[in-house]
Amino acid sequence: MERTPSKTWRIAVLTSGAGRGSNLQALYEYFKKHSLPVEIAFATASRKDAPVVQLCEKLNIPCYILSPKKDKDFENQLLELCQQEKIELIALAGFMNLLSSSFLEKVKIPVLNIHPALLPKYGGKGMYGMNVHNAVFASDDKVSGVTVHLVDPQYDNGPIIAQVKVDISDCKSPEEIAAKVLEIEHQTYAPVIYQFLCKYYAPEK
Repeated sequence: MERTPSKTWRIAVLTSGAGRGSNLQALYEYFKKHSLPVEIAFATASRKDAPVVQLCEKLNIPCYILSPKKDKDFENQLLELCQQEKIELIALAGFMNLLSSSFLEKVKIPVLNIHPALLPKYGGKGMYGMNVHNAVFASDDKVSGVTVHLVDPQYDNGPIIAQVKVDISDCKSPEEIAAKVLEIEHQTYAPVIYQFLCKYYAPEK
């Protein structure tokens, strides 16, 4: 099937039940501020009481409650939503479950993730949120950062799309590292997604 650019690219953002949705908000605000042809068509959360649900209401983004742990047909529901909404890219933002190779093959669109460290260091199962920043702090590293990568059926394993480093030599706690890295996440994810869309869906010459 030939890929052609849309007037507006439609993306889906998958979140969890715990996150505040700050990356989702950063994506929304960046695309809007720069008048980019990218629309967040819908988001998902794993719980009705997830903070991101209220954020979606505020931003007028449809939010579906889909739990990978509770819904046996989670991937089928997600696949159906992506097809119905003509989604062209999925962005993970605090989504901590693996997507199966079967789903990735069937959905036929790129799936990106942002990781709060410089992969391949501090990646893999269990390496998310403060677990990452605790490990970085314990290692006495002077530099951390973020990695945007394509998703495959293994944790934090897909091809790296972009990395941005940040100096953490003055950080006195994992929490200080987390704050610095989150700021970089908010600055990085949206432009990388937009640049990726432009290249991936560029018309063939």
